Amino acid sequence: MAENKLYEAALIDDAASLHRLLEKDPFLLDRVSCTCSNKTPLHVATMKGNLRFVQEILNRNLQLAEEVDSQQSSPLHIASAKGYLDIAKILFSAAPDMCLSRDFGGKNPLHLAAIKGHVPVLAELVSLCPLAAREKVDGGQTVLHLCVKYGRLECLRILVPFLNEEIVSAKDTDGETIMHMAIRDKQVEIIKYLVETGKINMNAKNSEGQTILDILDETSKDSTNSDIRKILKPSLWKSRGPRTQPVKWLTKKRDSIMVVAILIATMAFQAGVSPPGGLWQETLTEDSKGNPMHQAGESVMSYRHPKYFKNFIRVNTVAFVSSLSIILLLISGLPFKRRFFMWFLMVTMWLTVTSIAVTYGLAILVTTPEKYKQSLSHVVETAIIVWCCVMGILLLGNTVRLIDKWLRRKGIRPLERFRNSAEARVKHGENGSQESV
Repeated sequence: MAENKLYEAALIDDAASLHRLLEKDPFLLDRVSCTCSNKTPLHVATMKGNLRFVQEILNRNLQLAEEVDSQQSSPLHIASAKGYLDIAKILFSAAPDMCLSRDFGGKNPLHLAAIKGHVPVLAELVSLCPLAAREKVDGGQTVLHLCVKYGRLECLRILVPFLNEEIVSAKDTDGETIMHMAIRDKQVEIIKYLVETGKINMNAKNSEGQTILDILDETSKDSTNSDIRKILKPSLWKSRGPRTQPVKWLTKKRDSIMVVAILIATMAFQAGVSPPGGLWQETLTEDSKGNPMHQAGESVMSYRHPKYFKNFIRVNTVAFVSSLSIILLLISGLPFKRRFFMWFLMVTMWLTVTSIAVTYGLAILVTTPEKYKQSLSHVVETAIIVWCCVMGILLLGNTVRLIDKWLRRKGIRPLERFRNSAEARVKHGENGSQESV
């Protein structure tokens, strides 16, 4: 049959046989187009890369360029997947709309060229039909996701300059950007290129709330992890969101902190000028034995409880001075986006609160009657010790964090090494127990 001979000619690129068949039956290509349920001769010739035969068919019947096979693939899909640049050019000229056509997998010709890594075809199609690069496949993935998925760095270099930041930072249905995928697969060269473009949102989170660093922490620990961290470090330091959080928190709580500091300063001042137990109202120069006594206006506590009085004045003065320091810090305009200044403000606040708490404890001890003093003094002392321990632990923890972040900037990760060694010891212990069993 003439149809069979036509397919045979398409397979071997026999343009002469095509001419003879069309001389005998000028409507042969039209009939094939109407009756064929799968691949047309143009599909077959494209699949074999027979450029001359493809050109001859299109000269006779351009509509064949729009025909699709059982997989909804057009000849342009096949040319893109095979990497036939010249054939793709003439097919696009014959049917430009097929560049946006999707096969059963939801992919257009540009997607297929990216998956297969055919850079020349991809560059040609994206220049002729940029809109195709914005189309998403099933799962919400862009053509950039496909490039990362299949490790096509050169294809990324072609596409990224054509696309804006919105497309480059687009997320799939799982909320993952191309950087999430690259980190998960540890594609170092792709990660390096994406960082260099400056178009990636480094703080983006997927649907599970994970950032790129969270995903990196989940992956197996090896030398690649440290290489990736070195690549990410400069951009993360510039763009990471948490650096602005202390400033936002301080802005919202500034007035509240100021009111608390003023209140503590007022309390400390009042306690200083009017200590617990009050002041002597009259002067007594000497007692019956001739010993010098008190002057009017002096603290009763300083004579009856001299040890407590000294400590009371010390901690009360610390509370007063530190609360005034907080007020000055808040109105000074210091750059609290820097962690050191936030740490200094935090330490000052803790010192203020702790000092006023100790002042309260000493005041209670002095003013408590003797019959209750023994039982209550133990409670107050215990409460003060517990409070100071809690504050000390918090201060130590935040200081360690501050030092760790500073060391990380220098490329030193002591805490991470400690955690890794601890995990290794735990695993070693588990393995040893299993072996003994």
